[in-house]
Amino acid sequence: MVAGAFPLAKLLTLGARQLSRPLAARIKAGARASPFFRAYICLPPAQLYHWVEMRAKMRLMGFRGAAIKPLNEEAAAELGAELLGEAIVFGVGGLCLYLEYARQAGQARRREEEQEAALREVGERLARLREELDAMAARLPPGHAPTGFGNAPAGSSPAPSGGPAPGAEGGGAGHAPAGPDH
Repeated sequence: MVAGAFPLAKLLTLGARQLSRPLAARIKAGARASPFFRAYICLPPAQLYHWVEMRAKMRLMGFRGAAIKPLNEEAAAELGAELLGEAIVFGVGGLCLYLEYARQAGQARRREEEQEAALREVGERLARLREELDAMAARLPPGHAPTGFGNAPAGSSPAPSGGPAPGAEGGGAGHAPAGPDH
């Protein structure tokens, strides 16, 4: 990969993802220390995660309807802080993916718009050239209008085929007219 072609947006998203890990660790440490954060942010998701995990394990082992004991507060706070940290890292990664997708979609849309504008410009120029050609053909004296010009179907050759060009003297194409020198 060329150093100049390395997209700055990818570098920034990588940096954001790397910064999210220490940020998550810091939030986990704060969650363990704060009673409010611990009771209302960490414990409920941890208990729910524990309940779902244990229920799935019990069903896999064939135990149906067994009561699942909740985690003690310390273990739940630790698990909740881990879940919160992983959710932050996952959220930052998802946000980076979305931003990269939006950036690339915008680039593709701009590229399509540029191509459409260029195609429109070529079409308009072709229409102007046809109008000019028709106007030139209309100015020619009657009987001298070239055939095959004007609104010729696409893919047809506008030049007359076969024989020498009108007004050409002498032999075939690429030959000089025979004169007294020869």
